[in-house]
Parts: sequence; structure tokens; C-alpha cells
Amino acid sequence: MLAGIQNKLYDSSKIDKQNLLFTNKDLKILLIPLIVEQILNSMMGMADTVMVSNVGSAAISAVSLVDSISNLVIQVFSAMAVGGTIVCSQYLGREDKKGCNIAARQVLLSMFVISMVITILGITMRESLLRNVFGEVEAEVMSNSLIYFLITALSYPFLALFSAGAAFYRAGGNSKFPMKISVISNILNIVGNFILIFMFHMGVAGAALATLVSRVFCSITVLYFLHKPNQPIVLNHYLQIRPQFSMISKILSIAIPAGIENGMFQFGKLMIQSTVSTMGTVAIAAQGMTNILENVNGVVGSGIGIGLMTVVGQCMGAGRKEEARYNIVKLTGFAEIGIILSCLFAFAITKPVTIIGNMEAESATLCFELMIWITLIKPLVWVLSFIPAYGMRAAGDVKFSMMVAVSTMWLCRVSLCIYLCNYWGLGPIAVWIGMFADWTLRGIIFTTRFISGKWIEKKVI
Repeated sequence: MLAGIQNKLYDSSKIDKQNLLFTNKDLKILLIPLIVEQILNSMMGMADTVMVSNVGSAAISAVSLVDSISNLVIQVFSAMAVGGTIVCSQYLGREDKKGCNIAARQVLLSMFVISMVITILGITMRESLLRNVFGEVEAEVMSNSLIYFLITALSYPFLALFSAGAAFYRAGGNSKFPMKISVISNILNIVGNFILIFMFHMGVAGAALATLVSRVFCSITVLYFLHKPNQPIVLNHYLQIRPQFSMISKILSIAIPAGIENGMFQFGKLMIQSTVSTMGTVAIAAQGMTNILENVNGVVGSGIGIGLMTVVGQCMGAGRKEEARYNIVKLTGFAEIGIILSCLFAFAITKPVTIIGNMEAESATLCFELMIWITLIKPLVWVLSFIPAYGMRAAGDVKFSMMVAVSTMWLCRVSLCIYLCNYWGLGPIAVWIGMFADWTLRGIIFTTRFISGKWIEKKVI
């Protein structure tokens, strides 16, 4: 029976386990820095929120609202980086370094242009955007939001350039270097927060400036080191990069579906956040901190998923399809163990974090109650709804992933959440009921898709 299940997942007779493209040692070298980076980013994000929360509920509410929009922008950059990672890793898998470097230059150019457009629009339209999305929130919250958004938007081009550079290193199997940059950047952010918030009493403006400085550092560092020789992807003469539309279209064929998926995902979260914003400052603050903690308990799975794109991309580029299947199954198992452990950790630190963050008692209690449900449900359904999809996207199956994610998001996360809030009078728990339903449905669909094998016939290059 077990052999029959295994044959549906991958054909072990077609895999030479003595000659794998990624050995256990290679996977460890790739995945551990990714997981560490994700953990540090989430922990630093939580520390950032805790520091801002000491300024008051209006400040943390403002940061939570603006971050909902910023996360939409980040997902656009993430989608472009996904396109770059998949295309570059497949070129590397077939040992075509020249094609890989051409693709990398076009990814960098595209992301820079897109980020500049988003920055200009964000700065000029921030007030109307905030009012249209979140309605008539409290005056103090809106005032803080406008300041935080203005400074944060200036950091978008730098974030985009670092996202591109980090994707190139990961596509080549070097996840350690981006991790080092992220560690230093996060330290800069925390130190900057401490100085600007507590010493100079700059509130949300101080938090935003610290973020801006850390992202400038990231982009300059990664661009400097990318021009060094003797690495899989080398970029230089940045000012001489010109668009090659045939390559850009190839990248966008991956990035656009991923961008639509990520964008709709975040847009749905914005609609949900808009609903939560009508519940008052207590609910906004509780939901904001819960989001941070939920990100913490997903970091191991996210790190493994990001690494899986490199693994599957190179396997597909080298024509090792069954090995790609094998690695998806293997890393999905690793992710499940990681999610269980990280969920327990996030739950254990929930009360201390709300105390250190000086949250109001009502907000802290609500946050703790939400984390109970997340800790119980997430290990059961999250992994199958996300990890196999990372691998199938790396094989080029991005349109199916997009359609599934968008459909389940609107059906479960948005519609169900709004229905439960408006007709049943539920508070922030409605957000998570919709989320749990989304994860469950996605997991069923993606598991069925993986077993069918249709995803493996897709072609990127």
C-alpha cells in the first residue's frame, strides 16, 4: 500500500539517489540560511511592532494599516523575484550561464522600473488611497498613517533591487549571502528604531526612517557584490542594461501570474483589513499583532518553499523530472515538522510579546485567543496549501496556481470573512475562519494537482 502511494507521488526507480542534483548536504546548505533569514525577518518585524506599540495604539494601528498596503507592493516584487529565480535556476540547471545572466539583467531592470512607478504613485496618492481603502478611521491613526506611508514608499526601489539580487543568489544555490545582508539590515533597523523612537521621540516617522535606511543598505550591498566574478550569476555595468523584450516576456510569463496571485492575495487582505478597521482600535491592534505572530509561525515553511523553487527549477532545467517530484515530497515533509515546531514557539511567546509591547489588556487578550486557534489549525492544513505549489510553480505551472489561489481567496478569505462579520457579528476571529477555510480548500486542490502530474509537463525555457 505504501509503495502504491509512493508511486503516485514519484517513481523511485527513475531516481539515482547516489547522484542527486541536490544531496541532503546541499539541501541543508541551501535551506538553513533561508529559514534563519525568514525567522530573523519575522522576529525583527515583531520587535519593530513592539517598539512602535509603546508609542500608543494609534501608532501601531497606523503601522498595521500602512503595512497592509506595503505588503501588496512587496508581493509584486516577490512575484518578479519568483520569475527571476525560476528562469535563472532553470538556465543554471541546463548549464547555460550566459542565458542566466541575460535573464538576471532583465529582471533587475524590470523590477527597478516597476518600483519607481509604484513609489511615485504611492507618494502622490497616499491620502486618497488610505481613505478609500480604510474609510474614516480615527484622525490620529490617519495622521500617523500618512507620515509612515510617505517615508516607507521611498524605500520601495531599494527593496525591489535587493529582492532581485537575493533571488539571483538563491537561484545559484547561495542563500547564505542574502541571509547575512538581511541579518545586518535587521540589526540596523532595530537600532535605528531604538534611537529614533525612544531617544528622539519621532514615533512612526522614526520607525519608517529606520526601515528606509536598512533597505538602502541592502540594495547597495547586494548590487556591489553581484558584479564580483566566479559566481553563478554575475551582473555588472548596471547603467548599460537595456531592455530585451523577448527575455522580459519570458520572465513576465512567470511573474505576471505569480504577481496576480500575490497581488489578489494581498488585495483580499486589504479588504479584510478594511473590515477590521471598522471594529475600533482594540481590534486593529490585536489583529496587527496577531498577523506578526502568525508570520513568525510560518517562517520555516516559507523558507523551505523559497528554497524548493531553486531545487525544482534546477531539476527541471536539467531534465530530472522525477527528481523534482521526489524533492517536493521530501521538502513538504520537512516543512510540516517545521510548522509544528514554529507554531508552538509563536504561541509560547504570545503573552510575553503582548506584555513587552505594552498592549492594552483587551487587545492582548483578543490576540492570545486568536493565536490559540491558529496554533491548533495551521499545522493541519497550511503545508499542503503552500509547499507543493512552490515546487509546481518552479516547473512553470503558474497559471493554475494563480487561478486556484485567487478563487479560494475571494471565496473563503474575503467573502466568508465579510459575511461572518456583517451577518453574524463576529470580530477578528472571522478573518481567521476565512483563512482556515482557504488553506484547507487550497491544500485539497494542490495535492490533487500534484498527484495528477499535469504540472510537470509545463515548460519555461
